[in-house]
Amino acid sequence: MGRISGDDFRSADKLPLVVVLDNVRSLHNVGSVFRTSDAFRVECIMLCGITATPPSAEIHKTALGAEDVVEWQYYNSTIEAVQALRDKGYKVYSIEQCQGSIELQSFVTAQGEHYAVVFGNEVKGVQQDVVNLSDGAIEIPQFGTKHSLNVSVTAGMVIWEFAKKLGWV
Repeated sequence: MGRISGDDFRSADKLPLVVVLDNVRSLHNVGSVFRTSDAFRVECIMLCGITATPPSAEIHKTALGAEDVVEWQYYNSTIEAVQALRDKGYKVYSIEQCQGSIELQSFVTAQGEHYAVVFGNEVKGVQQDVVNLSDGAIEIPQFGTKHSLNVSVTAGMVIWEFAKKLGWV
C-alpha cells in the first residue's frame, strides 16, 4: 500500500498546517482528528483546555496509532496556543459560522504561508475570544436543517481542502 513507517513520517515534509482543538470533549473526535492529520501529514495538533491528550485508550480507538506519530502539544488555553502560533508567523483561522466568515471553497491560500485552523467544542464551537484573535473565520456552507457538522467530519473536510489549495493533492 506504500505506507511509510512512523520514523519516516516524523522526518517527512509536512503540510504547512497546524490543527488546534479548542475544548473538544469527545475522545473519539480527538482520535479521528489525529488519524486525519496523519493521512495528510499535518505539521502538528495543539490540544487545548479540556481536550484530552494521549495516551488514552479512547483516543487510540479511533486514531489507530496516529497519536504516536503526529506531533502534538497541549495548552491550558486556546488563546495561548493561538498567540504562540501568531508569534511564529502562522495565519490562524477559526472554523466557525460568524459574521464576516469566508466559505471554505472561496478561501485562498498563499504559497509559502503557514496556516493554523481552530476547531471548536462540539456544542459551543470556537470560543469568541479565539475567533476575535484569529486572522479570520472559515465556514463550510450547509444546506440542511442543522447548522453544524461533527468536529471530526469538519476537520476532515477542512484539512482536505487545505491540502488541495496548498498543492499537496
